Amino acid sequence: MEVSTHGPDSHGADPHAAHGAETPAPPSKPDKSSIRLPGVPRTDAKPTKAFVADPYVDLSTYDADADLMTLSLGPQHPSTHGVFRVVLYLDGEIIVKAVPYAGYLHRGVEKLCEKLTIANITPIFDKNDYVAPMTNEQAVNMAFEKLMGIEVPIRAKYLRTILAESQRVASHLLWLGTFAMDLGGALGGGASVFMWCFREREMILDLFEALAGCRFHYNTHVVGGNRHDIPADWPKLLHDTLGAIDERLDEYLGIIEHPIFMERTKGVGVIDGGLATELGLSGPLLRASGVDHDLRRDAPYHVYDQVDLRVFVEDGGDCWARSRVRVLEMRESIRIARTLVDNVPTGPISSTKPVRMVGQHKIASGQAYVGIETPRGELGTYLIGGGEGKGASPYRLKIRPPSLHAAAVIPYILPGLTLSDAIAVLGSLDPIMGEVDR
Repeated sequence: MEVSTHGPDSHGADPHAAHGAETPAPPSKPDKSSIRLPGVPRTDAKPTKAFVADPYVDLSTYDADADLMTLSLGPQHPSTHGVFRVVLYLDGEIIVKAVPYAGYLHRGVEKLCEKLTIANITPIFDKNDYVAPMTNEQAVNMAFEKLMGIEVPIRAKYLRTILAESQRVASHLLWLGTFAMDLGGALGGGASVFMWCFREREMILDLFEALAGCRFHYNTHVVGGNRHDIPADWPKLLHDTLGAIDERLDEYLGIIEHPIFMERTKGVGVIDGGLATELGLSGPLLRASGVDHDLRRDAPYHVYDQVDLRVFVEDGGDCWARSRVRVLEMRESIRIARTLVDNVPTGPISSTKPVRMVGQHKIASGQAYVGIETPRGELGTYLIGGGEGKGASPYRLKIRPPSLHAAAVIPYILPGLTLSDAIAVLGSLDPIMGEVDR
């Protein structure tokens, strides 16, 4: 006789009913819509009220019942990439308003410069954008050179361009590594990508150490040129270093084109060209928003007018577009540096004599502004000289940091996103708080 192992027995009776027990209901199937896979954003997260993304929303009107959650992101949170705080007002999982707070790294650099000489100013500029100090040195020394009418030798111009492009690669590598950590599960935890990027960046720091004698805060740029000339074996070291990194860029490009990475970044934190222009964004943020602008091409300095520069522009304006622009820029910077190092002309490295005592340079009267293309965008230095009793120090020095404009976009693009998306957006902006706070 065939006996069923479940359900009614062979006589058609339910064995549970025979003992007076109720028939158990079949187990319910899980609601798959509530299951969130790692790296996959929610699509059903909605605010509880009628919501329109508005950076100036009046919370007293929007939240008359006072049931919003206030979350302070930072100032020690690792995703802020520095001492930075963003206060988020959440309606469920949706950000209603984002208010950034800066100033935790304020050092009073602009005021300090009014009491320092030219030789003293360059080292403290290294610490503004501490991820790309080479370009900070260039910006302030170019402003002094323009004000004082000092011409830089062609050999120094070549070296400055090579250093700037090598620094751009190192800066973007650090950004990619930390951004991978921000995304976390989207890249298997992100730690592997972080270590790969830092491995490559260490090679560039070795390159800078071979030239300037230190790996950070180089103080190698001076008014009129550079302090350190190119060692005999340095061009080969540059070729070997940048060549090895170039071979690995296809792997990094494959990472940002991975479906999971794109799922976390596509359509997230969109900045359109109009908003980018209105807020003064520059660099990769501006070009990722569809605006074709690069100071190296549009207002060339050093020897960029002799370089066939390719500018990468994306139309998406989202986290993914900003990521792609930076990775593609690394390959172009490597090409420029390797091309120039083989064609550096002979001659002096500086048009001025080394400063042997403080105050040797006297600052001319007048004013000058210089803007250069750093890894984060336009770094401007506005300089006024010639004040009474200010012979060796500037009367006023004003810095235009690109990261400050990047931080200014936060209240416009975070409302409407979830908290997890906010982490991705902050990382994609790549702000350096040293130059935001100054």
